Amino acid sequence: MADNEKIAIVTGAARGIGLEITRELLALGMTVVAVDLRDDLLGQMGGKLGSSGAKLDPRKLDVTSSEGFTALVDEVATKYGHVDVLVNNAGITRDGLLMRMEDADWDLVLKVNLTSAFYGTRAVSKYMVRQRGGSIVNMSSYSGLEGNRGQANYATSKAGLLGLTKTTAKELASKNVRCNAVCPGFIQTEMTDVLPQPAKDMALEQIPLKRFGQPADIAKAVAFLASDASGYITGQTLSVDGGMHT
Repeated sequence: MADNEKIAIVTGAARGIGLEITRELLALGMTVVAVDLRDDLLGQMGGKLGSSGAKLDPRKLDVTSSEGFTALVDEVATKYGHVDVLVNNAGITRDGLLMRMEDADWDLVLKVNLTSAFYGTRAVSKYMVRQRGGSIVNMSSYSGLEGNRGQANYATSKAGLLGLTKTTAKELASKNVRCNAVCPGFIQTEMTDVLPQPAKDMALEQIPLKRFGQPADIAKAVAFLASDASGYITGQTLSVDGGMHT
């Protein structure tokens, strides 16, 4: 199936990296089911995307709901007849030192960042296997590769996504269903804008390319892995971090 005929589901799609991923997939001609928890942000997507958003299908969803995620995938498959791409992009942080981290902060980050990706992958896999084709892209992180002080929950969730990616790739490859992961480094988003300047300066020192990434840098990598251009790539982790992880 050509990229411009594909149906893609993107979680955490209404802002930041998710919005740029949506933009890139739309540019490939895909119909994008843009999933987010916030009605207000979903309502603004059409204006932000302009004419390129003609094939945009915004949907409100709490990705931590197994039943809700499954119902959404079933509805999309029924409406369009197939589901070809899933981008598990939804993610949050609740940073804190390991010794002081509350159970609730651990549980919520793991649920949003990792468990939701399992729910989505399980839901789309039955359709992708049946149609003998599909691409799943999981949004991991540099923190998932290297760990990070104050992010035991976040780093664990992102490392877990790498295990989910490799296992999914091995289980579904015989049905021509691919699964890969993208590991962003320091990307300028609302999530990183709140960091104090000393933390940003320290991060910049660790980046060989000596600049922070932009959401579009990640979106282009995701679009490549979602498209036919990466048809012989599965089970891989693509770091987009300016050379931090080598």
